[in-house]
Amino acid sequence: MEFRGPGAGAVARKFANGSDLLQRALAKGLFSLALTLVLACLTCPRAWGDVGIVLNESMDTSLDRISGTGHSAVYFSGICPESPVRLRLCREDENGSVMSNYINIGEELRFEWNIVPLNIYLYGVEDPRFRPLFGSFKIKSLLEERYRTNYLSGYCDGPPCSTSNKAEWREMVAATLVRSIYIFVIDTTVEQDRELITQFNWSPNENHFNGITRNCADFTKRVINTYFPHAANTDYINDFGMTSPKAIARSFARYGVRNPESNFRVLHFAQVPGTIKRSRDVRSGTEQLYRSKKLLIPMLIFADYGVPAVAASYLLTGRFSPQREFEKHPAEDENGREKRGPVKAQKEQAAVVGSSAEWKRYRQELNSLLEERDTAENTGEQVDLKRFFKYVNKVGTPRMDIDGALWMEIPGKGQPLHVGLSANNILGQGSDTQLAYSLLLWRTNGVLKSPKHGRETMPEFEEHWELLQQARMENAMILARGRMTDEGNLRGDASAGNDD
Repeated sequence: MEFRGPGAGAVARKFANGSDLLQRALAKGLFSLALTLVLACLTCPRAWGDVGIVLNESMDTSLDRISGTGHSAVYFSGICPESPVRLRLCREDENGSVMSNYINIGEELRFEWNIVPLNIYLYGVEDPRFRPLFGSFKIKSLLEERYRTNYLSGYCDGPPCSTSNKAEWREMVAATLVRSIYIFVIDTTVEQDRELITQFNWSPNENHFNGITRNCADFTKRVINTYFPHAANTDYINDFGMTSPKAIARSFARYGVRNPESNFRVLHFAQVPGTIKRSRDVRSGTEQLYRSKKLLIPMLIFADYGVPAVAASYLLTGRFSPQREFEKHPAEDENGREKRGPVKAQKEQAAVVGSSAEWKRYRQELNSLLEERDTAENTGEQVDLKRFFKYVNKVGTPRMDIDGALWMEIPGKGQPLHVGLSANNILGQGSDTQLAYSLLLWRTNGVLKSPKHGRETMPEFEEHWELLQQARMENAMILARGRMTDEGNLRGDASAGNDD
């Protein structure tokens, strides 16, 4: 029924006005909601993360010389340090972190763990463009002191922490200078990262390190199993009741393979070429007895009955190669930040690891460059290339600029020579081109002679190969200008003789 009373128009107008107001209110509400969502998306951390087991190769020092167990730590892509002992979510411009514990970190309070930015852990600098291309204890000490000054204020201000070489916070700075590193990685969520941050920020950070039941591998296992229960496990048989870094890496890799949705992959960071002794493969307990002559021979003499059991245990249940896992599940690192996801196609895997044919071709090309250098330069007056960096490190004094880039100052006949030692400055302004070319030749020669576990990934090597080629061209131009100057001087001398 149609209503046609005298107030119908007013009612209709009021209804229309009310509807307009409602629509405007809804529009404002929707706009505010949309703006809130946009701002939230711009400011919130990424919705995914990664966690991984860091497997550090064995060094020829202390107990590691006998046990060969190496060291274990935890990698996060989504968790970063608010301080060395407090966690927070990473910002978009950050590359993650590494958390580790030691017998004695060395700081004024006996903390169980420290956390450092990933690039500090790997290279000693925040920006991987400034990463060192050469390693020595002189260089590592500079990087350690820079980290202590910039990050450990209030934690390590005086001796013995600031002066002792045994303070183990130093192990968390530029680790690739002293050993090769594998990182076994799977996906996490930001919710899992938040839970771990809450747990560790509110739990006591007190050192109760025990080599038998609370060592670095036990700590790593505890963190990993907080994310994924039973993903990392102790191998009680092959490690004689203890937890070893290799055992938890092996069990974690198997967990990743069994769970394809975890996006399992492996990163490899080779030890930086230099004067520091090369690191060795990590080993489990029975593997060390089986492979190490200094342990196997005494065992054959005094406990020969145990050798078959040790060998059978290792060969049947304990074998695991980090290098082969990397070759099967490689993830390419892009300047300290891994690509999201493993490289699955065989051709793509070869592009990361490098094929035997590619490495052989580079070896042949380098031999040609070495022959070319011997022909073009008077190498009889130069230091032998095989010990070139050792000589430079001995006579030179390393220094660091404000950005963390490394330089070496070498005494010259008139004034000192300077050469860059970082990826971004070795061919930069102020770096001696001839010294840089010789250093890059020495470095490339060392990489190509290294075993697989000590070799860079192919993308990283190709980046350094481009530096070598650029240095070669610049060096050739300098030699050509020198020859032209010499020829001009000779012509001038000849003209003067004719005038006489």
